[in-house]
Amino acid sequence: MLPTGTPAPDFELHSTPDQLLKLSELRNKKVILAFYPADWSPVCDDQMTLYNEMGKYFAKHNAQLIGISVDSKWCHLAFSEDHKFHFPLLADFEPKGEVAKLYGVFNEKTGECQRALYVIDEEGIIRWSYLSPVGINPGADGILNALEELDNVKSTN
Repeated sequence: MLPTGTPAPDFELHSTPDQLLKLSELRNKKVILAFYPADWSPVCDDQMTLYNEMGKYFAKHNAQLIGISVDSKWCHLAFSEDHKFHFPLLADFEPKGEVAKLYGVFNEKTGECQRALYVIDEEGIIRWSYLSPVGINPGADGILNALEELDNVKSTN
């Protein structure tokens, strides 16, 4: 994984079948990148559903959540609509896992993203990261703690 203090590599991926989202477009917001193995899998389903429910708490910290996996834009569309997600799922589909590789979280053996989290500050710098054990939902506590810490650092400067 990329170390904290590193500028987050910019990328552009499909957020819907006909729309692209570029990370640098989100400057002036904190960004939570949630890499996950696959749509429709039990742990990923629970993790993304939890994050959807946490949306108002992330918003209080001026943070935008983004889910990323190697599933296609069409698979993401169906998964997102079925679960009524209020955040974008980005398709790191072709070339497969290119963005996950940039962030050091692509599993060559399985061909999927690892379950990894990054919190990026408003200037595009990685401020927190976490790699979850396989099959474990990392929850939201670490994300919230990182966001609160960023807000506290900002308020003391």
